Amino acid sequence: KVLLCKRAISPRKGYWTLPAGYMENAETTQQAATRETWEEAFAEVTLGGLYTLIDLPHINQVYMIFLADLIGDFGPGPESLEVALFEEHEIPWDALAFPTIERTLRHYFADRENAAYPLHISKITPEDRERYVGSA
Repeated sequence: KVLLCKRAISPRKGYWTLPAGYMENAETTQQAATRETWEEAFAEVTLGGLYTLIDLPHINQVYMIFLADLIGDFGPGPESLEVALFEEHEIPWDALAFPTIERTLRHYFADRENAAYPLHISKITPEDRERYVGSA
């Protein structure tokens, strides 16, 4: 199953996302991933490897999403309305917050069939974002 959070904040409030957020000064990418997972889902994780690296040059962002194993319980943090575990067939594909999240989830479910999780590097263009931003 995959842990998703329904956003309680803008942008894309009310849409689902993987736990994610901005890095703080003086922290590593791994520390940021672990911290953001706790802040958004009150979830402790054992962090695995970097899984997707997605450039968004038109908004000066880079998404780095790690694989992780959930340890124990979870619940909505202050930036989440709801937090839940989803099987592949339960993913709310039409209610995902960002194209980076959809791309990561599609890679994950495809890679899971082979039990191999290589690093995926890609780019999101303004055209890729249009269906998300335009429908917000």
